[in-house]
Amino acid sequence: MALPLLEAMRPTERLIADKAYDADRLRNWLSDRQIEPVIPGRAARDIVYPLNRRAYRRRNVIERMFGKLKNWKRIATRYDRLAINYLAAIALIATVTQWLG
Repeated sequence: MALPLLEAMRPTERLIADKAYDADRLRNWLSDRQIEPVIPGRAARDIVYPLNRRAYRRRNVIERMFGKLKNWKRIATRYDRLAINYLAAIALIATVTQWLG
């Protein structure tokens, strides 16, 4: 499921993801496009890939933002029927939650 979503995105320098995305197919796809994978390896993996720990720590900021967004009932239950209205609500709430701290 990750590859179709990534193909729709604009080019980027790195992809930060959690252990669930540690797959050789995804890593090969990223390396073909010269995108740095910042994905920690699973415990059962034989090959140990290097991990940019400084970049991976920044993932926590995104996780906390999504946690704050889920506190807003409108976002969690997806009241808006149109995608444009839903994205506008997310942008507004993300701005408010990051502004207030």
